[in-house]
Amino acid sequence: MNKHTILIVLFFVGLVISGINPHDYFTWILEVFPAIIGFIVLAFTYKRFKFSYLTYIMILVHCYVLFIGGHYTYAEVPAFNWLRDAFHQARNNYDKVGHFTQGFVPAMITRELFIRLQVVQKRTWVAFLTVCVCTTISVLYEFLEWFVSIASGQSGDSFLGTQGYVWDTQSDMLYAMIGAICMVVFIAKIQDKAISKLQLA
Repeated sequence: MNKHTILIVLFFVGLVISGINPHDYFTWILEVFPAIIGFIVLAFTYKRFKFSYLTYIMILVHCYVLFIGGHYTYAEVPAFNWLRDAFHQARNNYDKVGHFTQGFVPAMITRELFIRLQVVQKRTWVAFLTVCVCTTISVLYEFLEWFVSIASGQSGDSFLGTQGYVWDTQSDMLYAMIGAICMVVFIAKIQDKAISKLQLA
């Protein structure tokens, strides 16, 4: 079993476990749907464009964040209920982990595409445009949440996950942007090494 196959097995293990008696299946489907779509896209493009193994690992981590949020809903993840109570917070903040990851992992994907496909010739622009792309993705996802909530009514509230916080949408986008910035500031050199290793293979 090669290392990529291990990641595939771990993906399906996480997906299946998250789908066992979730909070409700409507929310579960909405939350894990991006992971399933992402898997299909990566599977169909694998032969034409293989990402570095580091990027695949982080994509799997992002999928697990979605699986956990889908199983419990983002407002009811037990560990973050404990943190809320222990630190006297007003809400369960697991959704902020999700949105930070929503910026961080797409930044790895976007940056690797920019570099390897030479979409951006000047490296000085790579970091800026990576953050811009990931922030735009976050904005579009907030539009999707808004549309689903309006279309499905009360049943979409768990997907929206505002928990009564009036600035939830804005803070979600901020956390995604922070995640993207953290990636290009702290992980860029590590990713460069992973890309170089892949190109030399």
